[in-house]
Amino acid sequence: MSNSDKKEIRLNAFNMNCVNHINHGLWTHPRDRSQDYTDIAYWTDLAKLLERGKFDGLFLADIVGVYDVYQNSVDITLRESIQLPVNDPLLLISAMGFVTEHLGFGITANLTYEAPFLFARRMSTLDHLTKGRVGWNIVTGYLDSAARAMGLSEQLEHDQRYDRADEFMEVVYKLWEGSWEDDAVIRDRRNRIYAQPDKVHKIKHSGDYYKVEGYHLSEPSRQRTPVLYQAGSSGRGQAFGARHAECVFVSGQSKEAVRKLVAGIREGAVREGRQADDVKIFMGLTVVVAPTEKEAREKYAEYARYASPEAGLAHFSSGTGIDFSQYELDEPIRQVKTNSIESLVKTVTNPELNWTKRKLLEQLELGGRYATIVGSPQQVADELEAWIRETDIDGFNLTRTVTPESFEAFVDLVIPELQTRGSYKHDYAPGTLREKLFTGSGARLPQQHTGARYRTNKRTDVPA
Repeated sequence: MSNSDKKEIRLNAFNMNCVNHINHGLWTHPRDRSQDYTDIAYWTDLAKLLERGKFDGLFLADIVGVYDVYQNSVDITLRESIQLPVNDPLLLISAMGFVTEHLGFGITANLTYEAPFLFARRMSTLDHLTKGRVGWNIVTGYLDSAARAMGLSEQLEHDQRYDRADEFMEVVYKLWEGSWEDDAVIRDRRNRIYAQPDKVHKIKHSGDYYKVEGYHLSEPSRQRTPVLYQAGSSGRGQAFGARHAECVFVSGQSKEAVRKLVAGIREGAVREGRQADDVKIFMGLTVVVAPTEKEAREKYAEYARYASPEAGLAHFSSGTGIDFSQYELDEPIRQVKTNSIESLVKTVTNPELNWTKRKLLEQLELGGRYATIVGSPQQVADELEAWIRETDIDGFNLTRTVTPESFEAFVDLVIPELQTRGSYKHDYAPGTLREKLFTGSGARLPQQHTGARYRTNKRTDVPA
């Protein structure tokens, strides 16, 4: 395959405003700096590093509950800092945006516990301050602990969470796309007109879950609607993503399984009247790289000595709603009905796959369950290209191991190798995050996206 035929690999750094994110236990490594997560310099240094590596974005995960399913307690969650404590990701963006020019930011926010009117303003504010480099990872939640903390006895049923999410999206589209016309703001000092009243419209929405009447509080930002990320892999989650998502996050251990998942995502987008490539698909991945394969294997073994497979299992317990501490090592995981991440539950309880606690712990050797590549820069590049070629994904959400050295090693060793092969950009494209991710697109949602139907250019209330 010639360089001109290669798909340009997209890259997000996958992180979280906490100590441990995906690969649990590595906070105990003597070179790990994740305990500095409360220091803004920790984040601005990371942003500058990622921009040096020409990363498309920093993808920030978040949760608003705690992992309390394993052993029916938060003991190991607190001892190993399994995403607890965890701080707000949105508050990091202004500082990181200030020290970078091109890096995008994918921010996770759980719409189940957000008010759409105020949330729309927060995202518009960040889009202004970053000059159009903001994305939103739409999640509906899966933790009963979060529901209880927010005043509910338990979380909404799985599909109902997505029904509510569809309506939330309708409200924020009306605010972002329809409240202010493109030429509403004229900043006419002579005639004392900052915004033309006949070009700013009140939205009126009355639905099953939300009732909103008011004007969007922010003037239009460069993108208006942030780039929309989503990660649901259940049937209902994929339907939601096909309608709304511009970037989809997937995970998987085999190329065949990921290829089928990717094909389904693209087919879903087409059914919604979009193009198959209107969606960029990123796969979660861990990379351990060193100048030689021998050094990389030694580094992996060193990291594994500090990792905590049990902490990873406790994290996975909350993702599935299954307390794996109740199982013997070789006892098959039984089929159960939970209200957590539906796709994970179906996978781990599938009798044909014969999952046991022992098999899960073996997969969690580095504390996390993502596919892992270990090798020299050339070997890592080979495998990255193979994943792209054989699954039709567009890129990767690269997890951290020991921080910041895992990202530093990738930037210094893998990026130059990919650039030499023509698989990775040498410089950023101009424009907003949406324009950088989708070559030839504008800053706004494309016309075929469902959110575009809420645009207005006349003085009427946005349709209810």
